[in-house]
Amino acid sequence: MSAPAEVIERGRRVIRMEREALQAVESRLDESFARAVGLIERSSGRVIVAGVGKSGLIGRKIAATLTSTGTPATFLHPVESVHGDLGIVGDDDVAILISKSGESAELLPLLDQLKRLGVGVVALTGELESTLARHADVVLDAGVPEEACPHDLAPTTSTTAALAIGDALAVALLQEKGFRREDFARLHPGGALGRRLLTRVSDVMISEHLPLLSADDTMRDAVVLLAERRGIAIAVDGDRRVRGVVTAGDLTRLMEREDDVFSVPVRRVMSTGAKVARHDDLASAAVYRMEQHGIMAMPVLDDDARVCGVVHLHDLMRAGVT
Repeated sequence: MSAPAEVIERGRRVIRMEREALQAVESRLDESFARAVGLIERSSGRVIVAGVGKSGLIGRKIAATLTSTGTPATFLHPVESVHGDLGIVGDDDVAILISKSGESAELLPLLDQLKRLGVGVVALTGELESTLARHADVVLDAGVPEEACPHDLAPTTSTTAALAIGDALAVALLQEKGFRREDFARLHPGGALGRRLLTRVSDVMISEHLPLLSADDTMRDAVVLLAERRGIAIAVDGDRRVRGVVTAGDLTRLMEREDDVFSVPVRRVMSTGAKVARHDDLASAAVYRMEQHGIMAMPVLDDDARVCGVVHLHDLMRAGVT
């Protein structure tokens, strides 16, 4: 059994080698990358991603990332493609073919068929003079000096480089297409991510029996609302626009300095710089604002800046918005 320090150093060596390889790939990124993004962005079809072995696994992830960020893509196994699956390829598609050597025997027949169909091909390879590179429309240099494997055999550094270039393509494309958070939410409706991106303040806020009062009212009125409406009272004008907010904390501080708190006008106690949320804000944005300012509840405003609800941090947390 190796000493812990030796094992740790092995792990650090791998990460260091992959980091250095990524830095080299970054420095070599040139106009070819822009051409690849343009070729895919102009296409009205899908992106067909293909690779063999570990390159195939990376290809599946690239296809998934493209699809989830607004660029429809699918993975096509090179061997299955020449046994019928080539039928999924359309005239307006673009292909991304991944091969470290650029000479994968299983991949080259697919390359030949794609060129016959007139499909644009982006090669992601470490060998710029390979068959794949010479016949592709655009070549992206994913070359690495060596694998992190001590025998320079197991795909490690090279797959990391290919994956990073795939991510770079996906992100550049989403920006070119103006892909928004709302679009991302539409494609990710399930799980915690979907809750964060889809839930609006209006979905969680309280909209009935709101704790509203006038700035001319007394703290006697505010105390009742604070007790019944979970620690917040909102002072509004005749148009239901926020004048200020009174919280349980404000009441506590008032009691420390006043003997007769009930007769004190609300306007003397309320905070006039109240933090508010819009009804169509993302609920996750409301959580961030409340945590940033250390508050438990906020007034919610409609499109005319009138109070239409109250949102509580606990309700947001229960809804799974974090």
